[in-house]
Amino acid sequence: MASSHLSDFGDLLLRLYRLSKEQPLHLFQDQALGLVKGVVSFESAMWGTAATAPPGGIDVHTLHLHEKSPQMMIDYEDVKHLDTAAASLFGLARGTRAFNTATWWGDRRGWQFRDYVQGYEQNNMLITMANDTSAQFMEWISLFRADPEQHNTEAETRLVHLLSPHLMQALGLNRVTQLERSAPDWRPKRRGTAMGDLMGVLYHVDPIFEALMRSEWNDWPGRVLPRAVLEHFLRGQGHFVGRTLVATHHVEHGLLFLRARPRYGVDGLSPRERVVAQLLAKGNTHKQIAQQLGRSPATVRNQIRSIYEKLGVTHVAGLLNELRLAQ
Repeated sequence: MASSHLSDFGDLLLRLYRLSKEQPLHLFQDQALGLVKGVVSFESAMWGTAATAPPGGIDVHTLHLHEKSPQMMIDYEDVKHLDTAAASLFGLARGTRAFNTATWWGDRRGWQFRDYVQGYEQNNMLITMANDTSAQFMEWISLFRADPEQHNTEAETRLVHLLSPHLMQALGLNRVTQLERSAPDWRPKRRGTAMGDLMGVLYHVDPIFEALMRSEWNDWPGRVLPRAVLEHFLRGQGHFVGRTLVATHHVEHGLLFLRARPRYGVDGLSPRERVVAQLLAKGNTHKQIAQQLGRSPATVRNQIRSIYEKLGVTHVAGLLNELRLAQ
């Protein structure tokens, strides 16, 4: 690569990594692909992760469509077992290849997939991917050209191959930046964060989150969210309370953003007891709490006694400390 081209390539990478730190999650991939358009022409693209499942094609976990209709992926489900272009990359740790639709699927056996991709104006494509062959899991980017005569050159294929790991790394940094911004700086040290997709595959796990997960499941393999936690969240429940940890989540841009902390005594309180504990922590007497909640003072007094026993404290100061730990 000539020195002027090296300088241009270096400038592109600097701009890419700057975008990863500055842009919100929902804008980054389009803007990153915009940088790539400056050096390799294409009209549309897709960028995602998937489990590789030969001979049945790929099972998509995350997907970003650039200038493409979601209907394309709905239709893909019917023909994905015929996607020999994607399958040709499954066994590689890293790979980038150019495909001309009419040539690659030119025989009689390829007509169905050829009609599918041509129907979505994908007459020439570049596919670049990184594949965890042991887990059969890949991240890939596909760039599409509508013009059947605008073949990708070897130089373009090499350039995309060089850019590919940087694009994927920059996406990872963008997601981690978003994850860090979602966790307040004042949080106690024993809080962990992680990020994964809606099928439970984790893309980022910090050491505290990992340690908390292993305290709950000592045989946890580390790459996939335990099924019980994932199903709990997918049912719309905000908190997972285990034996040793409490996990929460929110969904953004098709990703799970996760937080975990140790389980404390407060987590064993019933919803009614938690309300009483919070009112007590605000300085209310048992009579004032009874009046606010419409209960008898004797009932509230018994609840306070139960709360203290569950938390192992004997006074309001101890209660305050327990509530603060679980914030």
